[in-house]
Amino acid sequence: MALPLRADLSAAMAEKNLEKRAAKALDNAYLVLGTAQESYFKKSDLGATQAALQELNESVALAYKSLIDTGKNPSKHSKQFKKAEIRTRELVRQLTDFRDRMSALDRDQIEQVRAAVQKIHDQLLAGIMGLKQKQ
Repeated sequence: MALPLRADLSAAMAEKNLEKRAAKALDNAYLVLGTAQESYFKKSDLGATQAALQELNESVALAYKSLIDTGKNPSKHSKQFKKAEIRTRELVRQLTDFRDRMSALDRDQIEQVRAAVQKIHDQLLAGIMGLKQKQ
């Protein structure tokens, strides 16, 4: 089941337009979040859940890198950066909800992904607001 998902991220990676690549990568992140939830709650498959969460993390990282690689200033050309900021904020909210519904024993696997998505969200927001980013 991980192969079709990987193909979706591959399709995003093949997109030459960096802004469209970012949008496709975020679309994939939402898709694999649903897959992770289904794997965990309906199938009790921790391996598939972890694989989907890892792909979600890779998708968000690809989206952020693609936007940065455009070379555009986020505070002056904020449309695509703002879309990504809104979508990553929603992903953080959904990941937090997912984590809270998980068994306490399984939460560490999602917390790392949630923290990584939160960091990218914060970097997007700082860029849009014209703030210096912490490295």
